[in-house]
Amino acid sequence: MAKMRVLLAYSGGLDTSIIVPWLMENYDCEVVCVAGDVGQGEELEPLHEKAKMCGAEKLYIEDLRKEFVEEFIWPTLKAGAVYEQKYLLGTSFARPLIAKRLVEIAHKENCTAICHGCTGKGNDQVRFELTIKAFDPHMKIIAPWRTWELKTREEEIEYAEARNIPVPVKKDRPYSMDRNIWHISHEGADLEDPWNEPPADLLLTMVTPEKAPDQPEYVTIDFEKGVPVAVNGEKMEAIELLTKCNEIAARNGVGCADLVENRLVGMKSRGVYETPGGIMLFAAHQYLETITLDRQTSHYKDQLAIKFAELVYDGMWYTPLREALSAFVDSTQQAVNGTARLKLYKGNCIPAGVKSPNSLYLEEIATFGDSGEMYSHKDSEGFINLLGLPMKVKALVDEKTK
Repeated sequence: MAKMRVLLAYSGGLDTSIIVPWLMENYDCEVVCVAGDVGQGEELEPLHEKAKMCGAEKLYIEDLRKEFVEEFIWPTLKAGAVYEQKYLLGTSFARPLIAKRLVEIAHKENCTAICHGCTGKGNDQVRFELTIKAFDPHMKIIAPWRTWELKTREEEIEYAEARNIPVPVKKDRPYSMDRNIWHISHEGADLEDPWNEPPADLLLTMVTPEKAPDQPEYVTIDFEKGVPVAVNGEKMEAIELLTKCNEIAARNGVGCADLVENRLVGMKSRGVYETPGGIMLFAAHQYLETITLDRQTSHYKDQLAIKFAELVYDGMWYTPLREALSAFVDSTQQAVNGTARLKLYKGNCIPAGVKSPNSLYLEEIATFGDSGEMYSHKDSEGFINLLGLPMKVKALVDEKTK
């Protein structure tokens, strides 16, 4: 009989490196690895040799960057979705994209199971597995962290050394990190104590506000239907634009979020996130919406943004509700065209001007001067009387019943 074939979500780190031989020893199977390139910024090509040294049959390296930005980041940006007011969902929406590709390659390679290296305490196990179920409800899922005997990082290293598997362990950076073109997350080690301030050398892509330039930098972002299309007047494709935004914001100390978040699995977790370009783009987009969305749409969209963020955080990207919310968001973005100007200064992202051909802001109405026929001050008296009628009635009734 042919051996069982298992597809492994592979990063080349400690966990996934030892999972390859662990699968072969415990399932007597062949292992096919897949690494999703979502803009990690690291050299992925050497992973081919590394995967084979671990015992894998082959490794796929999939370039998912364009799809990641256009089909996941931009929709979330348009929704204004931020989890618990700070987290811009950098890891959350990368996992469903990678998992979808895992299923596609598993089918191509005739694999009957998909394996991931997520721990049993984290959110990523949920994000991977929900997406796998959405695209193949029959696929077997293997999660070693929920079954194997290895409990510590030291035990993992010993396991690797016993099998001559080279595993680079950086003792000077003991953090659990996830990186893509949108963000870098830092968790674990001294960050597990919320009282500890992040160390000065923690940040990898941006400077701290203290080290940012002493002069502010101005930047303009152009949007078409809620999607950023140009920086400082220069049109760019999605990857190039986001890369440029990351560079600009990072050198000005913009984009660090430090929070204790509520994980889906029930515990609280402390994380420090670098999302320089993301913070800047969210600020610009929100600024442009202030003049292009009417009051009711804006306020209702704010409410839906909370639910949208929860769905993304919980790994429910491929659900009818998320798709329905995105359809609503796309409708609201038809008029979100124009330019937002920001002033970046030592970690601050300050609004510095906004304009749009679809602007609902009319100076002739808003002015404290004469509005002419556009607005009569006398009209406000009747408006206030009707608006306050229920309050007035209640007060009259209260007088009678005292």
